[in-house]
Parts: sequence; structure tokens; C-alpha cells
Amino acid sequence: MISISHEDFEEAVDDALDSLPEETARLIAESNVVILIEEEPDPVRDGRQSSELLGIYHGIPLDQRSTFDSYIEPDRILIFRGPMQRVCASRDQLGAEIRVTVLHELGHMFGLSESRLHELGWG
Repeated sequence: MISISHEDFEEAVDDALDSLPEETARLIAESNVVILIEEEPDPVRDGRQSSELLGIYHGIPLDQRSTFDSYIEPDRILIFRGPMQRVCASRDQLGAEIRVTVLHELGHMFGLSESRLHELGWG
């Protein structure tokens, strides 16, 4: 287990986003999604009982949206600091796990399946 400040964790999430290709970053910026950091998952809201959930995407994947979806609340990607710190033993491992989790949840936003995300190494 490793412990870092909320600010350092937020910076690591920002680093993961900054590593994306420019075109991908542009699509994310235009897609009505917000990326939030929370300490722990909420089993009721997130639909899971696991306290080790690292991240989750709530929304309508881009490949399933219609023009009628433009006036809905933004999609949300939640990255969970507590579980992420509990499963990582070093700062390097934590940074790598944050990046994989961010890519995984963004993959869901783009409509990728769990099996495809695992094939890409984002599982």
C-alpha cells in the first residue's frame, strides 16, 4: 500500500490525460464528460459491492449517443484514490495503475468492451 496526497493523485490523473494523443484529447473535450477523483466507491451509486473498484464510467458511450442526448448531464468518469492506493506498493506502480484505469474508463466512453480493453492492456 502507498499513500499520496490528493493533490499528487490529481496530478497523476492529469499526467495520464496529458499522455493521450491530441486527437483523442480533443474528442474527450468535446464529448461532455467530467473526470472526477473520489476517495471511495459508493456501492449504491456505482452498482458494485467491491471496495477495490478503481474507476467507473457513468454515461452513454459515444457510439450509442444520438442528437437527442445533447441536453443531458455530462458523463462521469470516477477514479477512486483509496482502492488505488491499497492495491499499489510503489509510486511507480500507482502511476501506471492510474494511467491504465483512466484509459480503461475512457475506453468505455468510446464504446469498447471489457474484452477489447483487456486485449489492449487496459484491463
